[in-house]
Amino acid sequence: LSHNLILITTLKMFKQIFAFLALVASAQAFAPVTQAAVRSAVAPLAAEPLKKGAIAAAAGFMPALLSSTAAIATDGTNEWFGVDDLRLLAVLFLGHLAILTLWLQQYGDADESEDFFGEIDYTGK
Repeated sequence: LSHNLILITTLKMFKQIFAFLALVASAQAFAPVTQAAVRSAVAPLAAEPLKKGAIAAAAGFMPALLSSTAAIATDGTNEWFGVDDLRLLAVLFLGHLAILTLWLQQYGDADESEDFFGEIDYTGK
């Protein structure tokens, strides 16, 4: 019994310490940064032009590489779109297809030249 009480007390203390450190870390995120820290953080980027090109190339292709995995997001279920049951997935796709069909029936033959996506004509003609 005494051992369990010590364990529970220790866990509560760790929770409180963790919460305090999280509060300090979040407050530190809003603290002003000195110019010396900014210069030392940016200094490696200004060192070599070849390194700058590599960083720019990585910045160009990394978003495309990382966002492509969102197409098969599993939401922790290990199934596409987070759906465990294939019947539910079929209903989701058929529902969207039904809405698309209704929209195309109503607006499929609409003339895009009649849409109002231009400037306002103030001449009164």
